[in-house]
Amino acid sequence: MAETPKTRLSLETLAISAGYDAAEHQGAAKPPIYMTSTFVYPSAAQAKAVHQAFFDGEVPEKSGKNGFIYARLDHPNLVMAQARIATLDRAEDSALFASGMAAVSTLAQCFLRPGDSVLHSRPIYGGTDMLLHTHMTEMGVHPVGFTDGVDEAHLTQMADAAMARGPLTLIMVESPANPTCAIADIALISRLADRVALAQGRRPIISVDNTFLGPFLQSPLEHGADLCLTSLTKYAGGHSDFMGGSISGPNALVGKLKKLRTLMGNHADPHNCWMLLRSVETMALRTERAVANARTIATFLRDHPKVVRITYLGFLAEGSPERAVYDRQCAASGSTFSFDVEGGEAGAFRFLDRLRLLRFAVSLGGTETLICHPATTTHYAVPEEARAAVHIGPATMRVSVGIETASDLVADLAQALEAV
Repeated sequence: MAETPKTRLSLETLAISAGYDAAEHQGAAKPPIYMTSTFVYPSAAQAKAVHQAFFDGEVPEKSGKNGFIYARLDHPNLVMAQARIATLDRAEDSALFASGMAAVSTLAQCFLRPGDSVLHSRPIYGGTDMLLHTHMTEMGVHPVGFTDGVDEAHLTQMADAAMARGPLTLIMVESPANPTCAIADIALISRLADRVALAQGRRPIISVDNTFLGPFLQSPLEHGADLCLTSLTKYAGGHSDFMGGSISGPNALVGKLKKLRTLMGNHADPHNCWMLLRSVETMALRTERAVANARTIATFLRDHPKVVRITYLGFLAEGSPERAVYDRQCAASGSTFSFDVEGGEAGAFRFLDRLRLLRFAVSLGGTETLICHPATTTHYAVPEEARAAVHIGPATMRVSVGIETASDLVADLAQALEAV
């Protein structure tokens, strides 16, 4: 459904309608799944035309207007889902991938070359951290991490350190960060990129991983990011039953990502695109319920004598730089955060093994409440000293609050804390 100035719709409405026109699909009220690997050409001339459109165009998938070729290149469900995610991210276009890490790895390999440096927030998702500090370093890329995303002097210092190692071509930000909810000032980082451009003659691309909050609670592109990256497996999918990733932004940048994706073959398949279209319809409702539950859970944990630290965004101190950024940049606190209990790793393990309702598993953003121990799971491959520098300790746990009844979750947490 096209959006015009006279029919400007809310994101909640667009999550149900954007990217799909029933009249183009036999009047089906909901998107059908096009489970085919290849498409029949109506004529030889049309086959030539569609290949020209796909391979010579700036944005390859715009060829779908002329027909489709092969599902690895483009397919109807991909067109629908990308249009919907782009709308929610307030972007010109979006590229969908088979997983969040497929999106991250395509981003890195699209814009980084041997000798380049990449500046990234820390902590950052464990898979992203491992990609940058293993595979990309082996390819001759120089990753440099910053630990305070709201301090201009620190960011400038780390940007200078990155430029000293090679041209700074990409700034990868995750805000809020996984698992500590550390927040980064996207507008400040955008101004930093402008200064880097003056110093080296080229402005680095800024990507922001928006997985922890999603489009209803934060819009990175509106604050100065060039690209918005999301693990769709999490809140967008919302049911822990499929995987996907997206990168949204201007046509020129997303088009480059799509061209590389064609060669890497890591696009989102028809069934997962269909599941995404289904799932985002309820994303606003699930987000609202999970956010409300998270505040109840976080308040209980903050006040419990055996909890020694909590990173819930709603508890950021009034008047702090982080709170100022949060108030300007975020619509709510989200429902994933971390906390530490007494007793180190042993205390955390006793607590985790005592839980009955909360599910001990990695991932986040599902209808069910999930909890994990980052140091031994999601961030296991991150060196211990690097974890310690960003407050991921032996007693740190990450919880992603779902949509169950909050009092049931509190009761389970309370009985498990007795084991600490």
